[in-house]
Amino acid sequence: MKTLMRISQESLRFRTIISIILVICIALLAYGYWLQFVRHVEPCPLCIFQRIAFMGLAVIALVAVVHNPLVVGRRVYALIGAGCAVIGCGIAVRHVWLQSLPPDRVPECGPGLDYLMRTFPLTDALKKAFTGSGECATVDWSFLGLSMPAWALIWFLLLGIAYLVAGFRR
Repeated sequence: MKTLMRISQESLRFRTIISIILVICIALLAYGYWLQFVRHVEPCPLCIFQRIAFMGLAVIALVAVVHNPLVVGRRVYALIGAGCAVIGCGIAVRHVWLQSLPPDRVPECGPGLDYLMRTFPLTDALKKAFTGSGECATVDWSFLGLSMPAWALIWFLLLGIAYLVAGFRR
């Protein structure tokens, strides 16, 4: 009986943490879309890829909450979620780096992501988009002295840690 209660408590703790991750991702995405469609702050290609990473974190969380796996499954979801967060961190770090460059070192502005996806093969379009361009170096929004990619980096780190805590905490 104690073992069953322990498994039930671990399951509840896992589902609670993962549900919080899901809500945070949805809130961050909603805010990004609000900025885009209400405040008319257009996202650059790296911003769009960061959104995709947040969407990945949210989908993984949704599947994990619905599935409600046992211990091994929790660890698998935790590692997949943390991996997605690491990818998001990499994109955000590149973005923050572009924004920190002096104006004379910023790469030239390139074509938009939609043009790249229509014109080039997928691998070439992604390579050009991940390289970043001048539009990615522009800081259109900041809060407490940090740009949006810096905040995204912080959230990716926190969400990745939360995934690991949810999956590996005993």
